[in-house]
Amino acid sequence: MTYIELLSPARNLECGIAAVDHGADAVYIGAAKYGARASAGNSVQDIATLCEYAHQFKVKVYVTVNTILYDDELQDTQVLIWELYHVGVDALIVQDLALLKLELPPIPLHASTQMDNRTPEKAVALKELGYQQIVVARELPLEQIREFHDAVPDVALEAFVHGALCVSYSGRCYASQYCFGRSANRGECAQFCRLPFSLEDKNGEVIVADKFLLSLRDMNRSRHLEEMMDAGVRSFKIEGRLKNVSYVKNITAYYRQQIDAILRRRPEYQRSSIGEEEFFFTPDPARSFSRGFTNYFLHGRTDDLASPDTPKSRGQLVGHVKEVRHGCIVVSGTTPFSNGDGLCFLDAQGQLQGFRVNRVEGNHLYPAEMPDVKKGDVLWRNYDQQWEKLMARETAVRRIPLYFTLSETKEGFELKVKAEVQCQMTFHAEHQLARTDQTASIKDVLSKLGDTIYYAKNVEICFSQPWFIPRSMLAEWRRSIIAQLDIEKEELPDKKSFVKHSPNVSVPSGSFDFNISNRLSQQFVSDSCDLQPISALEVTGRVPEGQPLMTCRFCLRYQMGWCPKHHHVKSPYQEPFYLCSKDGRRFRLEFDCKQCEMKVLHA
Repeated sequence: MTYIELLSPARNLECGIAAVDHGADAVYIGAAKYGARASAGNSVQDIATLCEYAHQFKVKVYVTVNTILYDDELQDTQVLIWELYHVGVDALIVQDLALLKLELPPIPLHASTQMDNRTPEKAVALKELGYQQIVVARELPLEQIREFHDAVPDVALEAFVHGALCVSYSGRCYASQYCFGRSANRGECAQFCRLPFSLEDKNGEVIVADKFLLSLRDMNRSRHLEEMMDAGVRSFKIEGRLKNVSYVKNITAYYRQQIDAILRRRPEYQRSSIGEEEFFFTPDPARSFSRGFTNYFLHGRTDDLASPDTPKSRGQLVGHVKEVRHGCIVVSGTTPFSNGDGLCFLDAQGQLQGFRVNRVEGNHLYPAEMPDVKKGDVLWRNYDQQWEKLMARETAVRRIPLYFTLSETKEGFELKVKAEVQCQMTFHAEHQLARTDQTASIKDVLSKLGDTIYYAKNVEICFSQPWFIPRSMLAEWRRSIIAQLDIEKEELPDKKSFVKHSPNVSVPSGSFDFNISNRLSQQFVSDSCDLQPISALEVTGRVPEGQPLMTCRFCLRYQMGWCPKHHHVKSPYQEPFYLCSKDGRRFRLEFDCKQCEMKVLHA
């Protein structure tokens, strides 16, 4: 049996509980420090509360400790990890190799995508070091994911399936630190890739002016989950630890439904947590934050990766401008609108502009201030008033189905209940014949599970005669067996695998020689890889000559239609090309066609 995990993000405790309620099999959340989203930290107490709630449904809680660390932070990190272990955290998502040298509890370590996990050789090395789950690089196509799985079939592979994309390989982006002193490897990314740039050639001729040339669309692989499972992916990860609770609810519920549809057809795959969800809305990823969607290299290089017109959310396509009147916009189509909706469009210069709808009369929109729209303009809705009101309410409930069997014994009755475990209790009681059929009454009493996490999926009554049982007595039996069920669930053996961290094994050269920011990671590289460690930019304050600020699978030369491998068309401009920011900085582009990569270097 192969277990499949839907892994959802949690900015905070509220989002974490919402992720569980809406179908997550695991939740990842940042601790107060040392997570790759510095503004999404949480107290150990809040994480403890999340663990207690999630574990009722066998949902796992992973905590991100995936920044690079400085020497004076190592002891503090060790203390934090022990605290997380004691409150029940199931695993840590980590980057810094120094953790292997610390005195850690027996807690599983997952190799963060910040470790730049791109090759089967890297996967083997991570397995040898004791990592139990590996987050593969977002850029890997299916065939490379399959090679990863073949190299380490007994290690769970985790892959992103939805959310915002970084243009650089994770862990290999230093642009934010170089330009703004804010380290992406320390959770403080300034989103350099979402800034506007002009593209110039060697002679300073402008090829493209003031576009968001490095800004990518958002990932959406919801149509490709089954083939990802077959390629070896076991954990399907939704990006979004900075997203609000509305996003977490909607996207988690949507992927829960997509995965469940596959599991119903493919019995060899099984959900890794327990419980069933009831949704009070129809999930729709188009109604949450997005820059447009792409499956991002899953089937190779495509033309739908970039979002050069805007780095902001466009949201849901809602129609076209049919007519512009004084103070009024008439929209084609059948989409309903509400007072307070936020709409956007691309102006004549290709810039995204937005406006708020003050009043709605059918398809006639009356903005608070009239925007410069014209007939034929495409409209998107990036704030849906009715949707947000809906998502602010209770939108799902998750419960564990129970199967009751009530039968007679020689001296009374036996009540069995089956969930993840089965328990049974016998009760001494006189057999009294009922005057009327008691089936409906018995089922009603046993189904009254109140505000527990259970519901009665089925109640089977196995009597030789229509026996009468007082409702109050039957209710007491139900309470007793539910209490026993809770005890037996808590006493289930821990399914966590044996944890063994092995920092002294020999690993392939070049696998772990970058982002070295403390003495322990430096020692690891020197001892295990027999290499000269490459100190992190955050430590040295300078970029070595020839070291890229970004290493990208995304390629601007390909986007322009001048790829020598794919288009066989020569650029009319002289290389090297340069990205030029509005503050006057210039960044040289280097194209490595052998590796099919683009590198961004300081000029």
